[in-house]
Amino acid sequence: MYILTLEGRESEGAYAVQNEDGDQILYLFEEEDDATRFAIMLEEDGFPEMHVIEIEDELMIGTCEMRNYQYTIITKDDLVIPPADNDFI
Repeated sequence: MYILTLEGRESEGAYAVQNEDGDQILYLFEEEDDATRFAIMLEEDGFPEMHVIEIEDELMIGTCEMRNYQYTIITKDDLVIPPADNDFI
């Protein structure tokens, strides 16, 4: 699986979106190409340069569940686009 981080700030956290309840949802991409495509869309929307990082599936999912952090797995069949109101600061 793959996550997105800000280039040069990889240790500060991964890209997540906010749902309608204000909760952060971590995107876990199954395919590197999909993560890269999403990163390019973010950058085209004015987001800083993103870095795609490969992560161990079980470790990341386990960490999210242990910390009660919401996540979603983006499969090759999913179509995701960046939210219109990206706020990266």
